[in-house]
Amino acid sequence: MDKLLIEGGAVLRGEVAISGAKNAALPILCAALLSAEPLELSNVPELNDIATMLRLLEEMGVKIQRDGHRVTLDASQISNPVASYERVKTMRASILVLGPLVARCGEARVSLPGGCAIGARPVDQHIKGLQAMGAEVTVEQGYVHAKANRLKGARICTDMVTVTGTENLMLAACLAAGETIIENAAREPEIVDLANCLVAMGARISGAGTDTIRIQGVERLHGAQHRVMPDRIETGTYLCAAAVTGGTVRLTDTSVAYLDAVVDKLLDAGCEITMERDAIRLQAPARLKAVSLRTAPYPAFPTDMQAQFMAMNCVADGVATIRETIFENRFMHVNELLRLGANIQIEGNNAVVRGVERLQGATVMATDLRASASLIVAGLVAQGETLIDRIYHLDRGYEKIEDKLHALGARVRRVR
Repeated sequence: MDKLLIEGGAVLRGEVAISGAKNAALPILCAALLSAEPLELSNVPELNDIATMLRLLEEMGVKIQRDGHRVTLDASQISNPVASYERVKTMRASILVLGPLVARCGEARVSLPGGCAIGARPVDQHIKGLQAMGAEVTVEQGYVHAKANRLKGARICTDMVTVTGTENLMLAACLAAGETIIENAAREPEIVDLANCLVAMGARISGAGTDTIRIQGVERLHGAQHRVMPDRIETGTYLCAAAVTGGTVRLTDTSVAYLDAVVDKLLDAGCEITMERDAIRLQAPARLKAVSLRTAPYPAFPTDMQAQFMAMNCVADGVATIRETIFENRFMHVNELLRLGANIQIEGNNAVVRGVERLQGATVMATDLRASASLIVAGLVAQGETLIDRIYHLDRGYEKIEDKLHALGARVRRVR
């Protein structure tokens, strides 16, 4: 199993390009199931989760051509509308095939999903929405089995804000008869990117990015070309890495348009940030100031950036309180940061972080995708060597992370 070895103390400087967003690409790949014509995508990141989704789609009969960051999907023949447990168990986003399969094929059988163990993420809102649209849904032997001659438009109000739930119901509603209204919808930029792709395919969608999305169903969708948006979480992670080392970096092929809450906290920490049209430049202070934060659905501070900011606060001047409101198990990185010498106390879903002068390198274990990123941020500033075990989590969400960090001057290498 691969590990990542970091020799701390290097100041990050230079320029690096940000990849396409994993969390946007995954539902957009599933959109190909809605059309018998090819969907051509660019800026698709090369990640394990993307490879898993492509294999899943191929098993259903989708023909796929891939050339680096370009992917063409031809779903003219869907021969097997089933997502098996073996494929789905490693990636929760596999549930996103459920809505488009029912809408296009009239039937789907999808295993209940797996993924990171950061907390309960039930699929009941997906099922509730499809049932409101007329689908007959049962859960048997670990599989969701949904059937419908043709879905019908409906008014759906989700019990909670759910990103994948909103995306699944959007995908399903595109081919439903009549109008579907999704209330209490998630507002994430990745949902807007999915809507933009679907509109390019001929869907009629309004309100994406707000809490009420309206979709007028159409008979069929056609092929299209679409470029996946930049990864805002990867962007934020590299900004944190530069900030914690006292560095100066310029990130290209990205935008601050989706990062207001993150940028505000970096400014509070004492960083100088210059915003360009397709790039961001950060200059860190001699020592960061501690910043408190509370995670919440977009446009508030993203839960996917909580762990990286906790790592920054470990060596910042002052005391910060971090409140996690999205996932109940998202402080699993705390014990690993403590091994590096951090001063953190957990009180329910609050973490109190008291900045220390320095961290010390040690062997640590990644517990989920964003926890892995937090250990890299901490390892970059720790004295000595930090060895991060179980980095397969990183390969799910960060493209060529050791190459990009090395380009910025980090002393990091993969140990196989």
